[in-house]
Amino acid sequence: MPPEEEDHVREPKRAVLLAGESNAQDMLYDRAASAAGSLAQSLDLAVDVGASAPQPGAGATVTLWETLATLAASDLSVARTVEPHLDAIAILHQAEHPVAPGSWGVFAAEGPGTRLEAKPNHDGAWLLTGRKPWCSLAGKLDHAIVTAHVSGGERRAFSIDLRQLGVHATPGTWVSRGLTAVDSGPVDFDAASATPVGADNWYLRRDGFAWGGLGVAACWYGGAVGVARRLLRSVGERTPDQLALMHLGDVDRHLHAARVALVSAAADIDTGRAAGAPGGLLAARVRGIVAEAAEAVLATVGHGLGPAPLVLEEDHARRVADLQVYLRQHHAERDAAALGRHLQETGSAPW
Repeated sequence: MPPEEEDHVREPKRAVLLAGESNAQDMLYDRAASAAGSLAQSLDLAVDVGASAPQPGAGATVTLWETLATLAASDLSVARTVEPHLDAIAILHQAEHPVAPGSWGVFAAEGPGTRLEAKPNHDGAWLLTGRKPWCSLAGKLDHAIVTAHVSGGERRAFSIDLRQLGVHATPGTWVSRGLTAVDSGPVDFDAASATPVGADNWYLRRDGFAWGGLGVAACWYGGAVGVARRLLRSVGERTPDQLALMHLGDVDRHLHAARVALVSAAADIDTGRAAGAPGGLLAARVRGIVAEAAEAVLATVGHGLGPAPLVLEEDHARRVADLQVYLRQHHAERDAAALGRHLQETGSAPW
């Protein structure tokens, strides 16, 4: 008897955003599962997906996000490798900048006590000097989009070849128990040659900045789906009581809310309703909805399953740890406060 009949549950491979069958997404899930645990295979997968994935805002944004969610449902470390590669390609397309072959990342975080500065050289090139925090896989990638401070207090994006001598990833700083393979330590730049991507502050002001943040939320959703499926399987392992059914129902509600928010946001992006300030507002709302849903799934699945899967099942324990770390890209209460401030300043709300 097939496992799905024996356990009385059926679960797709893909993390469903769009209704209907998708053999391509199921195959992608399997490829991510095969790449899990191998950074080289994950980077190869990123390059392959980047060659065919749709661009955000080009009419198939929901397909792009289902791709990211499916990768995350299969393995979050793989998704965390692929997502910034796709984001970098999107940034370069938006800037009408050439995309060099190879793997890409995006290093745009700021941190206390660190500063990366960019100055034009006498020959017209730009040189980056200083430290950049939170540079995921910098020692393994070929290229990256990096933001740096320029004159006048502005920030600007640059494309950079990470294989040059002036780029030094700092080893030994990544002690995380989640996303262990995605080393995100700082990088020191010593007069590293770089090429501008867009004008001053273009990186932060472009519509794609908000859209890229929603791509990350799609990964959170997929990670939550992967965790939730363990709870779904548990109802076939023994006869569920009322509490078990309540936990399963709660998880379904949270995932449904996140899915509906993502699908609606994708439609807004593709129809032009998420440009400018409305796009930033939309991203803040939807990222918050998805992050809260994923955190609720983690808590509810933990209550429903107890400690055994966390201490006895490598796959489930890793999914939980990976998702907990990935979700901290959301700024929680600070992002909620920023959303409230925006509503206060505009003096209007759509409800």
